[in-house]
Amino acid sequence: MSDLTAVPKAIAGPSTYLDDRLGAGNFLKRNLRKIFPDHWSFLLGEIALYSFIILLLTGTFLTFWFQPSMSEVVYNGSYAPLKGVMMSQAYASALEISFDVRGGLLMRQMHHWAALLFVAGMMVHMLRVFFTGAYRKPRELNWIIGVLLLTLALAEGLTGYSLPDDLLSGAGARITQGVIISLPLVGTYLSFFLFGGEYPGTDIIARFYSLHILLIPGILLALISAHMVLMWVQKHTQMPGKGRNNRNVVGAPFYPAFMAKAGAYFLFTFAVVAGLATFAQINPIWLFGPYTPADISAGSQPDFYMGFLEGSLRLMPAWEINLFGTAHAGTLPLSVIIPALVPMGIIMTGLALYPFIEQWITGDRREHHVADRPRNNPHRTSIGMAAITFYGVLWLLGANDEISAFFHVSLNWTTYVGRVLVFVGPAVAYAITYRICLGLQRSDAAVVSHGVESGVIKRLPHGEFIEVHTPPAEDIEAHLRGKEPVLMLPAHEDTSGIPPKGMRGPLGKLRARMSRAYGGEKIPLDEGHPHEEIEEHAGVSSEGEDRSLTR
Repeated sequence: MSDLTAVPKAIAGPSTYLDDRLGAGNFLKRNLRKIFPDHWSFLLGEIALYSFIILLLTGTFLTFWFQPSMSEVVYNGSYAPLKGVMMSQAYASALEISFDVRGGLLMRQMHHWAALLFVAGMMVHMLRVFFTGAYRKPRELNWIIGVLLLTLALAEGLTGYSLPDDLLSGAGARITQGVIISLPLVGTYLSFFLFGGEYPGTDIIARFYSLHILLIPGILLALISAHMVLMWVQKHTQMPGKGRNNRNVVGAPFYPAFMAKAGAYFLFTFAVVAGLATFAQINPIWLFGPYTPADISAGSQPDFYMGFLEGSLRLMPAWEINLFGTAHAGTLPLSVIIPALVPMGIIMTGLALYPFIEQWITGDRREHHVADRPRNNPHRTSIGMAAITFYGVLWLLGANDEISAFFHVSLNWTTYVGRVLVFVGPAVAYAITYRICLGLQRSDAAVVSHGVESGVIKRLPHGEFIEVHTPPAEDIEAHLRGKEPVLMLPAHEDTSGIPPKGMRGPLGKLRARMSRAYGGEKIPLDEGHPHEEIEEHAGVSSEGEDRSLTR
């Protein structure tokens, strides 16, 4: 019989070797045997991490040939349709990487696909954390770091998107300049500083290049490291199930189980990115041509992560405020300021503040190491779906011209419908999601109380047919019983009739009402009866008439 407390040789050997030389044996033994929970949704964050590694590797390759200069040259490269055309050195070097550097086009496309996967992976990972409540104490700081990472990833994508200086990226830079210059008081100064004079200036590519390869990646790397360290120290959350609680971690050790799985998953992610770069063309800059301020392409679309800002610009009415009644005194172009700042502000600020708002509403200051099932906190899940709908409508309407042309509908009507949907859509999504969550909770309660359908049909003595239910499997029942009621603030008055501290005044009363609505047990698991062979069904009598059993 093997000793379960013995250290595996795969861990003991390397630990002893390093301990003899560095004195790090105890540290390695402790950390290499650290337990990680096992659930498919926990791999979503790893997609973003591995995509970032691919970005660093491919980006390093591209820096050897890319020239971040807006000085004009005559193109004499391999791409015949553009020979003899005046263009910036940045665009010419991007063409050289694509057509003259061995493996250059593959690296360019891998870099672009990895950037999309990086942002998409972060978004899906944050949604998983949000819907399962994995941002709660003690992980609020790590959640804030995640919001900062997503914001910086958007900025990193914007700066990288503009570097080739083709017609498509130049249109994006023009929108960026329009947003900057619309800012009151400081807009003109910021635009002149960033572009090096009147648009398009001579410095924007070089400055974006410095931001793209040095400043933003350095901050990203530091924040990702802090994110990983905090996750390591605080331990990973785990899904509810048999033997799992807030005081333990059920899973596999970091070495060798988790390391083997993570290594294989990295190779799988790398293979997917390489496959996309090989077979799915993306950003063919040679078809767009060099950027000139006098030209613009039809049907141009940004990368998906900036699509919601594009949509908000297209949906916003042409509103502006002329200060002191005259445009000469100053103009506030609300048609640019609002869509550029408000949607991003709502989403990012809401994400950053949500853990603290929820804690304020519920008064829940406990540590949580077991994740929620989304259905068990219906208001949080509904808020998340409303935000996704808000984002999705803006993202979809960022292509309203393409939708109009493809489906042969009026461009004006797509805009009008989008203006309505951006407000109505989130409200409808909230209501539908809330009802779905309650329905799923009732389904869970039915499984716990009445069991699961066995497929066995039984005829009762009086001729009625029913399906026999059996108790659910032990692990399934443990998973369902991992549900915890959402905490509520105590709203009872004391013997003197005075509400508790913090519940007085208009704000306190509002907090109490919000807590009663947000918290509490919506559908108790044990509101039914224990497992029985005969349950409440719609039966079929011997005479062929539908009847219902009564208890």
